[in-house]
Amino acid sequence: MLEIEFAQCSDTGRVRDHNEDYLGYVVPEAPSTGQSAAWLFALADGVGGQALGEVASRLAIETLLSGFRRAPRGEAHSALLPRLVQQANTKVYETGMSTGPGGAAMATTVVACALRYDRALISHVGDSRCYRVRHGHAEALTRDHTVAAEQVRLGLVTAGEATATKHLLSRSLGSAMFVGVETREHQIIPGDVLLLCSDGLHGSVKSSDIAEIVSSHAALEDAVRSLVSLANQRDGGDNISVQLIRVRAVERIGMYRGRPYKLA
Repeated sequence: MLEIEFAQCSDTGRVRDHNEDYLGYVVPEAPSTGQSAAWLFALADGVGGQALGEVASRLAIETLLSGFRRAPRGEAHSALLPRLVQQANTKVYETGMSTGPGGAAMATTVVACALRYDRALISHVGDSRCYRVRHGHAEALTRDHTVAAEQVRLGLVTAGEATATKHLLSRSLGSAMFVGVETREHQIIPGDVLLLCSDGLHGSVKSSDIAEIVSSHAALEDAVRSLVSLANQRDGGDNISVQLIRVRAVERIGMYRGRPYKLA
């Protein structure tokens, strides 16, 4: 059986007067139901400077959570999660367009992680991230959808030269009717800790700091508080949101013609 524990926190930061981040999760109604029990964690960061950013992030997460709860039991996450992110994009876009003459600019980032068996499927748009902490090392499992990151990947500029555009998103939910959702699957093992966060955290807290803090706290609640506190100490100019998910046990499976089967 897949067994996990988690903790989360969303903090306004030291400068802003309201929080445009939003996060949520879905837990199995009955974990004892067997292999098909699934979990979902999702976090969104309303785009700063856009009207109603906090509305966009809430709409995105609530759309994801409700869609995940209604999904047919056992549906492949590889198809389900990108579809739900697209639905969230449509919801944010249409809500913005319906607010009045000409509509209103509403946009948000999103990162979502669905867990089942021994797999974590991650879909994201924008620069909210998912890390995996394993054996004292933190690895980013997502790629930022920013102009700076795209230019660096294309070899047009170096990371040091791209600072001016590091906060300029190359894609976000709600900016257009359709959005490119990046989705990847990763195997998880007992002891892994997955971390979802907004740029209020990863903009000031390095991956090495994340690994050290997560690895040095037995209680996830303490680790979350320490991460948020460090982000506020170093910057605090943005909202800071974190979800930590520790894998305690997994259900090892293989796949045959698209169907899972238990491994000995």
